[in-house]
Amino acid sequence: MQQIWIKKYFPTKKEELFGNSESYESVKEFVQNYSKKSKPLFIYGGVGNGKTSAVYSVANELGYELVELNASDSRSSSSISELLSGVLNQGSLFGASKLILIDELDGLSGTKDRGAVPLIAKSIVSSKYPVVLVSQDAYEDKLKPLRKISELVEFLPLSSEEIYSLLKNICVSENVSFEEDALQQIARISGGDARAAVNDLQSVASLGKISKESVSFIGERNTTKKIENALTRIFKTTDISVALPAFDDVNEDLDQIFLWVEENLPKEYLDPEHLVFAFDNVSLADVFRGRIRRWQYYRFYVYCYNLMTAGIALAKDKKYSSKIKYSPTSRLLKIWIYNNANAKKKSIAQKVASKTHTSQKSAFSSVVPFLQVIFKNDKVLSDKFSKEFDLVEEEINWLKTK
Repeated sequence: MQQIWIKKYFPTKKEELFGNSESYESVKEFVQNYSKKSKPLFIYGGVGNGKTSAVYSVANELGYELVELNASDSRSSSSISELLSGVLNQGSLFGASKLILIDELDGLSGTKDRGAVPLIAKSIVSSKYPVVLVSQDAYEDKLKPLRKISELVEFLPLSSEEIYSLLKNICVSENVSFEEDALQQIARISGGDARAAVNDLQSVASLGKISKESVSFIGERNTTKKIENALTRIFKTTDISVALPAFDDVNEDLDQIFLWVEENLPKEYLDPEHLVFAFDNVSLADVFRGRIRRWQYYRFYVYCYNLMTAGIALAKDKKYSSKIKYSPTSRLLKIWIYNNANAKKKSIAQKVASKTHTSQKSAFSSVVPFLQVIFKNDKVLSDKFSKEFDLVEEEINWLKTK
């Protein structure tokens, strides 16, 4: 029976890893310099970007015995307490130093497993051995007790180039024929998830040669997740080579990208000077977007994307360590709420403008507020204006109550 490739090619050495080299070195430094006064290390990031494999590789490089616990396997407080007690207090079976990995903290529900997270936090403080915690999102409310006692290290999504290199190595090792474009397509579709990319590769390889036709059945992964990954790559780096290709894998048009950036940039760039420089580049990108619309100068797209990636990334001189949950734009919702709230006022302004031969804008800003005062204080005049402007009951009620 053919071995599953994600297990066969699971990295256990530094040279087998792709991407997140800085994060890897942070894990290694933590283990090398660990003492009982050290905080636990909490590493986090999306699926398939090398968190667990980095811990395995560090243990292998430094000659540590790795003891892995899966938080989602032992969910009750009593079972976790018993498990941790044995692992934290017993010496290595092989006489080597020991590294403890507590993986898949996302599996704890926070309600059903109430008490498990505080118990883990209490147990690992002042541990005799280095403890590494792993989760996709360290900033979930349920993980706050662990976050408070730990040093945090983020693992960023892998770039399509890094995933492509991984896939190419596997193809060579498995003697699988492939087309460059097809392999690059699998890398792009993965959305930064190496595990998903390797699974897709094995699925396509089972059909024969990896060609553009054979990868056509692989569906695009979640677009929202992709654009969140792209924003992370831009906002969390000062390296132009990391930022420039950030939107290459994102299946969103430029208008949507502008909305995502405008919504989330102020949340990330807390230094006013950085924010000003970043929005200067967004503004300049918008100028080029306008020229594309007016004159169909499509070659300007490259300037838009360069400014929205490298321009924003290089607007700062430091990386922000805080974890921000990126969200879709709220601008469209605010416009809808505003329009809905002012629908009656617009309707009245249209009728007033038609009867008085003035602009709707002038009626909206000057005449309607005057009518509101009249309708709240003078019934006789209210009836006359209602008849003159053909106001319906809903519009009359709006003038009386707003």
